[in-house]
Amino acid sequence: MAPSSFLLPLKGPPMSQTSIECQGLCKSYGAHSAVAGIDLAIAEGEFFGLLGRNGSGKTSTLHMLATLVRPTAGRAIVAGHDVVRQPVAVRRAIGMVFQDSALDRNLSVEENLHFAAALYDLPPDVSRGRIDELLRLFELADRRRALVGNLSGGMRRALDIARGVLHRPRVLLLDEPTIGLDVINRRTIWRFLDRLRQETGLTLVLTTHYLEEAATCNRVVFMSKGRFIGSGEPSRLIAELGSQILDIESNSVSEHAEILQPLLGPPIIEGDHLQFRVAADEFSVGDVQRRLQPPPRAFSIRQPDLNDVYVWLNHRHRAARP
Repeated sequence: MAPSSFLLPLKGPPMSQTSIECQGLCKSYGAHSAVAGIDLAIAEGEFFGLLGRNGSGKTSTLHMLATLVRPTAGRAIVAGHDVVRQPVAVRRAIGMVFQDSALDRNLSVEENLHFAAALYDLPPDVSRGRIDELLRLFELADRRRALVGNLSGGMRRALDIARGVLHRPRVLLLDEPTIGLDVINRRTIWRFLDRLRQETGLTLVLTTHYLEEAATCNRVVFMSKGRFIGSGEPSRLIAELGSQILDIESNSVSEHAEILQPLLGPPIIEGDHLQFRVAADEFSVGDVQRRLQPPPRAFSIRQPDLNDVYVWLNHRHRAARP
């Protein structure tokens, strides 16, 4: 099936190769530094992830890029426009999907989109065509007259994204777009986003708690206390971590750490849990189990993922601080 006209590549003069650029970007609230001087360059059409715990600086960074908060210091350029000196131009060039829905629950699906079109000053004939196409794309055509308050969480989130791309932005900022959704609805949302990304060349910038969702990003950056602590292509970061992760739950954490550290290197210790990075050619399950006396409560070996990358990066960052 041929893509709809909405999904055809965006027309207009070519943009610079860099869609977003930050230099020394800072945001402070009194004595608290939410973002502490980050440098960043995101290419046009890139799928980019900002990852980290609550309070790490992800949302503050996104809000500065969206001109919702003013940087304390540094500079940010979005779609060729300075976020401080040209905020209106930036807002025209971006779409934003917030953690909390921006929809009016007392209006219908269609009314919400028409209201958004009016805010962007889209002519009625243009907005009607785009709304029809987006409702088909996001599988909401049969719910166009339904009140938003009567939609499922997944449908509301799909409508939030449709609203965010109605004006055909160059950049779409997604702040926890699937938070609170079940696995099926999360997969549906990512199917929609993947189609938008693949067929329009849209630049996507994502924050998420669900780090497995960021595995398809072109690049990710991990943040902690307002700083970048690691970055790269997800598959490369996972491969560099190690071929396997050994998890141990034990009543004798100190003893087991002392036994295994000469064999496997230093672990991460959290409460009654130990975690080791393991290379396949240096690891024997039987050997490790024979060494552990008294036996641990639980013992597992598994493939690493982005959650493990973040845990180890954060551990290394804490250990390196004076």
